[in-house]
Amino acid sequence: MSRHHHRHPELHRTERIGWLRAAVLGANDGIVSTASLMVGVAAASADRAQLLTAGVAALVAGAMSMAAGEYVSVSSQSDTEQADLARERAELATQSEAEHRELAAIYVNRGLTPELAREVARQLMAHDALGAHARDELGISAELAARPVQAALTSAATFSAGAALPLLAAVVTPNSHVAPVVAISSLICLTALGALSARAGQAPVLKASARVAFWGALAMGLTAAVGKLFGTIV
Repeated sequence: MSRHHHRHPELHRTERIGWLRAAVLGANDGIVSTASLMVGVAAASADRAQLLTAGVAALVAGAMSMAAGEYVSVSSQSDTEQADLARERAELATQSEAEHRELAAIYVNRGLTPELAREVARQLMAHDALGAHARDELGISAELAARPVQAALTSAATFSAGAALPLLAAVVTPNSHVAPVVAISSLICLTALGALSARAGQAPVLKASARVAFWGALAMGLTAAVGKLFGTIV
């Protein structure tokens, strides 16, 4: 009897977590911070030039802040990873047997028998000792390694894309209606963004959408109240 072997395709959503988190965080921050600032400035009875200037300034400053923050944060992570790898490389050169026992113990804890764990550790170390210890002892892999420049550029780009949405709404809307139009369009975009990220990660769509919409509405409501108060006092 012949048997047909079919490849079993698997799609793991955890592979998307890194880039998805950075993209959603950047776009969400861009929409919320820029829309909130513009709604607050509009509530203070600012004219169109002041409103657009505030929006553009929020986009540029926010994108640079996101890029700088991500670069510094991920650079620190990268420095820590490189220090750990250097330490592990030195230990492999001077304490090879101890490192073999350490790797084997990790596999025993994962369910292998001691004999099989020692053999797996031996073969992996013969192939790529540093790679095996980096992955299984330190939790460092090529896919998850820190990339400061990539993280900074991604954060700046996604923030700018998000911030451009309320700014565009303000450009095409009469000044007398700019605050509600910016607020409503931004909430729609936030809801769509929450739904998109939830769908990509196979998470509950309604819950994710409601969460981002709630916090966006709260931020815009508070800044509108501050802008109204400031405009009244002035």
